[in-house]
Amino acid sequence: MPSSSMRDAVVRDLGRQPYEPVWRAMQAFTDARDANTTDELWLVEHEPVFTLGQAGKPEHVLMPGEIPVIHVDRGGQVTYHGPGQIVAYPLLDLKRLKIGVRDYVCKIEQAVIDTLAEWNIEGARKDGAPGVYVNGAKVAALGIRVRRGCAFHGLAFNIAGESVSPFLRINPCGYEGLQVVAMSDLGGPSSLDAVKPVLLDKLARQFGLALAEGPAPGFSPLPSVGEVDARSASGEGV
Repeated sequence: MPSSSMRDAVVRDLGRQPYEPVWRAMQAFTDARDANTTDELWLVEHEPVFTLGQAGKPEHVLMPGEIPVIHVDRGGQVTYHGPGQIVAYPLLDLKRLKIGVRDYVCKIEQAVIDTLAEWNIEGARKDGAPGVYVNGAKVAALGIRVRRGCAFHGLAFNIAGESVSPFLRINPCGYEGLQVVAMSDLGGPSSLDAVKPVLLDKLARQFGLALAEGPAPGFSPLPSVGEVDARSASGEGV
């Protein structure tokens, strides 16, 4: 894509963070942005958490144990975030990029497929089940929200093997028995730092972005929405 047609975007690597402050910061960024706000792309490795999307059914959380369960405002069912996983939050103005929601999802999936291909791993889509799969096992999950034409939330990409076992405590994305796999299980690297620059490059190519590194935002302590007891909570998102 010619450089003249590319849009600037700021990349912020947040390091390892609890889920809720990052979620609240995404909401605040999206609510405060206007037509001139530069797009951003946040990368983070979360502390262990199960999140239930707006359509999430608590019965899909089987044995949360010590891992908190939080209702959030993205689409989709239940998923897990934790160490060994790259979570990418593209905070993009889809109206300005002239991208519809369906194309947006396809572009994120393609960026993951192209990243896997760098290590000769063949990723694929599955009809009716957003995300990226290898031999039927899910290696990356998607959950997005679009508000006033601007996207937040994003994708979770399993890199190290430690990111996989907590999925046994849930029906991933609402599918009983769905297999989940990490990139390292497929012959790829277990290092997040090895994968991040490749994933960023593929996302930038899909969306026509010229990326520049920015400092990670600071996160102030926030009032907690509380951990949700999966046995008694309703299935509605926040």
